[in-house]
Amino acid sequence: MSEKIIGRGTWYDKMAARIIERERKLGRSLDLIRTEMGLGASGLPHVGNLGDAARSYAVTLALRGQDYNSELIAFCDDMDGLRKVPAGLPKSLGKYLGFPVTAIPDPFGCHQSYGVHMSLLLLESLDRCRIEYKYLSGKEAYETGLLNEEIRTLLLNAKRVGEIVKKEVGQERYVEVLPYFPVCKNCGRIYTTKATEFLPKENKVLYVCEGMEIKGRWIEGCGYKGEADITKGEGKLSWKGEFAARWKALDIRFEAYGKDIEDSVRINDRICREVLGYEPPMHARYEMFLDKTGRKISSSVGNVLTPQVWFRYGSPQSLLLLMLKRFVGTRTLDVTDIPFYMNEFDHLEDIYFEKKLVRDEKERTKLQGLYTYCWALKPPAKPSIHVPYNLLTFLAKMVPKGREEEFVTEKLRSYGYLQKGQTLDENLKKRIEYAFNWIRDFEEIKETTISLTTDEKEAVKELIEVLRVEDEAEKIQNAIFNSAKNHGLKPARFFKILYKILIGVPHGPRLGSYMLAMGKQNGINALNRALKGHN
Repeated sequence: MSEKIIGRGTWYDKMAARIIERERKLGRSLDLIRTEMGLGASGLPHVGNLGDAARSYAVTLALRGQDYNSELIAFCDDMDGLRKVPAGLPKSLGKYLGFPVTAIPDPFGCHQSYGVHMSLLLLESLDRCRIEYKYLSGKEAYETGLLNEEIRTLLLNAKRVGEIVKKEVGQERYVEVLPYFPVCKNCGRIYTTKATEFLPKENKVLYVCEGMEIKGRWIEGCGYKGEADITKGEGKLSWKGEFAARWKALDIRFEAYGKDIEDSVRINDRICREVLGYEPPMHARYEMFLDKTGRKISSSVGNVLTPQVWFRYGSPQSLLLLMLKRFVGTRTLDVTDIPFYMNEFDHLEDIYFEKKLVRDEKERTKLQGLYTYCWALKPPAKPSIHVPYNLLTFLAKMVPKGREEEFVTEKLRSYGYLQKGQTLDENLKKRIEYAFNWIRDFEEIKETTISLTTDEKEAVKELIEVLRVEDEAEKIQNAIFNSAKNHGLKPARFFKILYKILIGVPHGPRLGSYMLAMGKQNGINALNRALKGHN
């Protein structure tokens, strides 16, 4: 008996069903099921930050699909202190190390603070991806008293919090120090302060600004001794407690988290359950995106691929495909992967509109469901015109100045992607814009990685020699057949290989004509790269 398909058949639908089942067992209200994502404001947001939102929002959509009211909370940690000047930003920001990011001037001069500038970059990308969220500023949450009850409970039970932290990660700091960072009223820093005593009747914390090691660098405190009112946003909880406070105050039922904060989540789960008396949300752990050298993508390291960069070369839906297609496992990523995801999204669209047949019902439902989540459940009524990304970049390379749209339209008609008299629609115009941006910035496009057998390599080499001397489309077309036969290959297989190298997909326009149109030398260069470095 086949397994029952839940909702749209994706991982997110299964997670939504698990959340509902768990909440029922806990006896909690199902009137509103909140998911949450954390919004950093201390550095340039990268695609991994958007992943937090995309995954939690997909769970929210899946919950709605199962007839439950759900919303995504985007909680911005804008009381966070600046720990390091991110690579690429002015070194002058160094004088603000340890300051809350919303107390630091915007180095770009366009927003009220550094923190607001950084958080709005991510919110803008969420909007472009059609991710709906309820924004909550950490600074405002502290100032308006949203977390007051939870802060009081944690400070009154600080010893227990410290014991949990020590047991889980061996850190002894919170056995002696309160899990709260006041903002120093003298120097304005937050992480240089040490909270020593809580006065429950006055809702105040006593502190001394001693200094603290941040990212391997000692930040000297000013020595000031003072008091902070916890009800007026004069400080914030440490991470060893803040997650738990948020979860209880906001009644959060699901939050995904990255592998890098696994210890913090585990500690907060225990604090939430054992100190605050609230069963923490269901979690799902994902692994981080790595750059091609294997380093974690991070704004402080400077290997950031931001959503804004992605949107210069690819659609919001292709970025959501990257985030949603797979939940577990580490993936390497850089800007050269964008064309691959653009082409893969075309493939997914063909499956959704049943232009490509997937016989397995479970797999077909899952892929069609993934497509709808990439569109935030608002897919188009008909498929777009699919022109391989690589083909458009080759056209962009050879387009006569001043005739861009006319030239591309003519070529797409001659290759059969447009019918006679058919013009470019807005979707295709946008895709052409991506390709032109790519060529302006990179000149070349990364060919699809293909593993070639010895015979296939020899057939490619033979074809390269023909291309060096032949200038007629029909003769080049025949040479492809002959190169395949001379090396014992099926012509259909060899054509598919060439299409994948030159265009990125296994089919396309008539190759003889296309190789002349793209420029023989461009074709030779692409084939040589496939022989030398892409197999």
